[in-house]
Amino acid sequence: MKQAFDIFLTFFVVIDPIGLVPMFAALTAGASTDFRRQMAWRGVAIAAGVLLFFVFVGFGVLRVLGIGIPAFRIAGGILLLLLAIDMVFARHSGMRSTTEREANEARGRDDISVFPLAIPLIAGPGAMTSLLLMMSPATKTAHVALVLGLLFLVLGITLVVLLSTVRILQVMGETGANVVTRLLGVLLTALAVQFILTGLQTGLTYH
Repeated sequence: MKQAFDIFLTFFVVIDPIGLVPMFAALTAGASTDFRRQMAWRGVAIAAGVLLFFVFVGFGVLRVLGIGIPAFRIAGGILLLLLAIDMVFARHSGMRSTTEREANEARGRDDISVFPLAIPLIAGPGAMTSLLLMMSPATKTAHVALVLGLLFLVLGITLVVLLSTVRILQVMGETGANVVTRLLGVLLTALAVQFILTGLQTGLTYH
């Protein structure tokens, strides 16, 4: 039960559905309700496909590059720690949001579902890294099913949140959404440190 909660919390914090609300609202400003709904459905579906693809090819890439799981855990923990710092201080970097140039490019697009919604806002570096950190080449089928099931649960929550963007902003406002993101960033900081410590411990045991 605790393991399932930890996995769910990691995905929820990294994808940060509430934090996506102000960005999604800005990207679809002036658009119709049907357009927002279409972009939300398509963006989440594409993000799910990208993350699934990454699961199947990720460990193969690590093997080709000769990168061990302990090293990846440490590197992934550091990446998530940087992401957490961005969340706590409400910084906008390419890790969890679009850069200024990417945002300007996105405003000129009729379809934002692939870029920037699916990548990098939903299926960003943090989500991909977290997904691999939850598994290993020897992961049992039941655990894989648990991880993927919880991932799709968080993606489902993300879809519901995106579809409710207007209502959420009316209730919380952008400031409220940023407060929630900061709190989630604190939790992610602790999770990131745990990944680093686990990587160090596993590496020392391995050697």
